[in-house]
Amino acid sequence: MGIREAKVYYDGSHYIAIDSNAYPKRKGRSRPKPPVTVEKQEFDKAYNESLSLPKRERKEHINEAMDGLFKTEEMQKEYIERETEKKKRNRLVRMQRLFRKINLQTWDYFCTFTYDSAKHTEESFKKSLLNCLRHLATNKGWRYIGAWEYSPERERLHFHGIFIIPEMIGELIEVRDWSIKKHRMQTTIQNTHFNNKFGRSDFEQVERREDVISTALYLLKYIEKDNGKLIISRNLPTFFKSDIADEDILCYMDEENRKAILFDNFTCIDEGVLMGQVSKEVIEKMPKCN
Repeated sequence: MGIREAKVYYDGSHYIAIDSNAYPKRKGRSRPKPPVTVEKQEFDKAYNESLSLPKRERKEHINEAMDGLFKTEEMQKEYIERETEKKKRNRLVRMQRLFRKINLQTWDYFCTFTYDSAKHTEESFKKSLLNCLRHLATNKGWRYIGAWEYSPERERLHFHGIFIIPEMIGELIEVRDWSIKKHRMQTTIQNTHFNNKFGRSDFEQVERREDVISTALYLLKYIEKDNGKLIISRNLPTFFKSDIADEDILCYMDEENRKAILFDNFTCIDEGVLMGQVSKEVIEKMPKCN
């Protein structure tokens, strides 16, 4: 029987198939969000502030910020524990979704873009760079996951992330300059188009999967510390879809047979057509979804 129209992702070790037909689909309009209470506003504010504190001081900071909002200490304690657990679950879901997206792609470059004050203000740099990247995603097939960050040395805003670049624009050149961070001369690969348009760019070729994972962990750590958001290009899929034959299922991961670990050489099937054993080239031909 196998699994029809499975959503498949790679967890870093194995391909996992999810039987999307086994999960009930939501009908009608989504539930309206409950109103944000004063308690929720104060908790979120205190929680975000506590992220920059040592672990042992975080709980104390949140408790102090919430004092006087509840009738009893027990009610306050229960509320903080409940909301903290929600934050942890949401973080796990974000990490899970991010790594499923990352593992499904083959990344080309780790890029950093910094603006020149003679060319842009901070606001015009953000607006212009995002607009440029959106056009490249639409017209040239670029895909990316990145974040804004202020450099600790000069506190200057820059954008960095991992990129899929099927068609390069501008010219990649070697530039010899001084590294403020390393306090020595360095050779970097920069792009003439982005240098001319914004100020400075650095293009580092991705050669190992470990480099991609470490970059993703860094981005997650950064956005949680500064309460920022990841910038993810449109149409960056989380899964590819395939029918799965019984003989390609190594084992099921739950009693309901809704999720299965697949053999490393399983066959991809698209609407009854055998597309071949799973590989980068075959995955590119398969339908994608989120």
